Amino acid sequence: MITIDTRGTTAYSPLIPAIKAMCGASPGEMIGIIMNHADAFQDLKEFLSEQGIGFREIYDGEQMTLEFTINEKF
Repeated sequence: MITIDTRGTTAYSPLIPAIKAMCGASPGEMIGIIMNHADAFQDLKEFLSEQGIGFREIYDGEQMTLEFTINEKF
């Protein structure tokens, strides 16, 4: 599993490393994105839903994680 931790990202949106990881992943590969930015987390969930990619949400205090498997190449 590829795990990307975007907590503490201040220079740019936490979505950038998340999308970069998705683009670099192979079909069938599992990705975990750790965030602490609620708006970006919601945006990523909406994007995954629009793409037909199922995901698992994990909440731990202010830390939020999305885990999903890449179905096809972006």
